[in-house]
Amino acid sequence: MNKKIFPLSVSVRNGIYLSAMRKNVIAGLFALMLMPVMVPTATAQVVPKVTVSVADTQKPADVAVALQIIFLITILTIAPSLLIMLTSFTRIIIAFSFLRRALGTQTMPPDQIMVGLALFLTLFIMWPVLTEMNEVSLQPYLKEEITFREGIDKAMTPVRNFMLRQVDEKDVALFVRVSRMAAPRSVDDLPMHVIIPAFITSELKTSFIIGFILYIPFLVIDMVISSVLLSMGMMMLPPVMISLPFKIILFVLIDGWHIIVRELITSFR
Repeated sequence: MNKKIFPLSVSVRNGIYLSAMRKNVIAGLFALMLMPVMVPTATAQVVPKVTVSVADTQKPADVAVALQIIFLITILTIAPSLLIMLTSFTRIIIAFSFLRRALGTQTMPPDQIMVGLALFLTLFIMWPVLTEMNEVSLQPYLKEEITFREGIDKAMTPVRNFMLRQVDEKDVALFVRVSRMAAPRSVDDLPMHVIIPAFITSELKTSFIIGFILYIPFLVIDMVISSVLLSMGMMMLPPVMISLPFKIILFVLIDGWHIIVRELITSFR
């Protein structure tokens, strides 16, 4: 009889203990909720308040500064697109992509390495343009010798000249004809909305030509390896598995990276 009553008494004591624990936890939570109310206002923490407001002004200079800030934020937002469209980055990264596919190394070098190398080569090629932009636009604007609008116009001139040196005349003629604008008397009459798409089209065409040239020697290696395997009756063995080491050895022996980087840099006028 005692053995039957003992578990029951233990369970009763455990229930009472758990009930007391619940009451203590609830009391503690209630005290935490009332703590901000009980803390004196003199020791309250001060939280900074951030507000954005629109107010009337009688000074045009205030409006000009606000518009300049909005324009600068917009430029920072579209900066990656500008880097791709208005510089040498497009030709370089597409040529590197063709090279990796021709070698058959799939993801080697990794994308981060390819993009990083393309960015540094772009910076090297565009350095004279950036230097000219700094001299004719940024420094005079910082010295308050020219207005903000004049600084933008002067900054676009070196970029415009760079794009015009790379662009193909047929592409320019195409966009002039499509836009139905009057025939320009000189390159100075060409607007930027004609030069930019013509430049991008020319860069795509040039990069695909470079990719085709890169493919030829590696394609020859693939054909030779395939013919050898076929003559040996090894039709089930993938030719890519055998040709990949030979392509890598050839690329290393001819110092391929040096040649490709040199030709890419010298291909820009």
